Amino acid sequence: MKNEKSYNCSCRTECMRFVVKILLVFLMLMPAFSLYALDWGLLVDQTIGVEGITDDESADISYSGTLIPWLSAPLGSAGNSAANLYLSAGVTVEYTDNSTFVIPELFRTELAWRVGEDSELKLGRMYYTDPLGFVAKGLFDGARLSLGSKIGDLGVGFWYTGLLYKRSAYITMTADEQASYYRELDYGNFQDTYFAPRRLIAALDWENPYAAPWLRLKTALIGQFDLSGSEELYHSQYLAIKASIPVRSFVFDLGGCFELAEFSDEYKVSLAGELAAGWMLPTPIHDMLKLTGRLSSGTKESGSFAAFVPITTEEQGDVLRAKLSGLSMIRLDYTARLHETFSLNVASSYFILSDLGTYQGLPEGKEGHLLGNEFSGRLSWSPLSDVRFNLGGGVFLPSMGNSDSGSGPLWRIELNAILAIF
Repeated sequence: MKNEKSYNCSCRTECMRFVVKILLVFLMLMPAFSLYALDWGLLVDQTIGVEGITDDESADISYSGTLIPWLSAPLGSAGNSAANLYLSAGVTVEYTDNSTFVIPELFRTELAWRVGEDSELKLGRMYYTDPLGFVAKGLFDGARLSLGSKIGDLGVGFWYTGLLYKRSAYITMTADEQASYYRELDYGNFQDTYFAPRRLIAALDWENPYAAPWLRLKTALIGQFDLSGSEELYHSQYLAIKASIPVRSFVFDLGGCFELAEFSDEYKVSLAGELAAGWMLPTPIHDMLKLTGRLSSGTKESGSFAAFVPITTEEQGDVLRAKLSGLSMIRLDYTARLHETFSLNVASSYFILSDLGTYQGLPEGKEGHLLGNEFSGRLSWSPLSDVRFNLGGGVFLPSMGNSDSGSGPLWRIELNAILAIF
């Protein structure tokens, strides 16, 4: 036991040295870009949270502090072509479950080459999101080509996920990946506890924000291929479509996604969709009321219909933090800018199970489909353009459903502070 502790401590020390070396190289490279109008900065993001169940007197405290230096530099231009380099990396200190972890991570790092006014090629670690925002969303390693035309913007991208940090990528498509996500980072087994699941993602997307004076349209065809080498591989393809219709003070959003998946030599189909209506209220302040309905299919005992499985997990609640698979939600949001420096958001979210087997948060023997209601709110204060404080909290009430109505409320309070130095 003593040798194991010494080994883990040694690995942490080596990890810290590695992070320090990255930061030193970063600082040494800054003068080299001075001739190219270097733009650089430092982002400090800290969050402390407290959560618990009212029936339990104890509470769990978590903390996350991230330091991210970044730089951006043009690499020259010729005619209608121009290239730009963006680099960002950092380190996160995380405290959770009475354990402290130091996590080095490469963030957005890309080389963007613009050809003409409407075409661009990106290489590196870049941000991508599907039209609906819940199929694939986040940073991915690879390449993407976007081409602009009179009929819209066409994009083609290829990415690999196996070099991302697993908690940032949040890929939990199978039971093994779900277990791996919650497995603690172990510096003695860094390879198996740090990296995200190995998957290849390809996307062909088209967007036309001016398809008609009353219509904005986004579509995407996305495929992901399991490279984990597991005995049970999960491959899937998605067709996602979203339409936005602005009507005076209202905005209506309608979107849907069809999934075709291959798992354990069986083909399954699933559906997910979203319907939303936003109303800019006729008040002296800037505020909006929005009603959103999001649904996903559940697994049928017989046949090929299954629960919808996104590539990346997008948490559906602020307190419950449930996965979309086998879940539907109705949410009412009110957002207001009370002052130039203050903004407020309050929300009520009701969760409904699409089936009784996919969601893993219920005790055995429970059969109700109504999961419960969540009430949450967030207050943001930005006294300066590069300083922001966020105070959020909420409570989830299982008693407002019939799935597990006897359980006590789940609550969470969170304070976040962001400082940007340019």
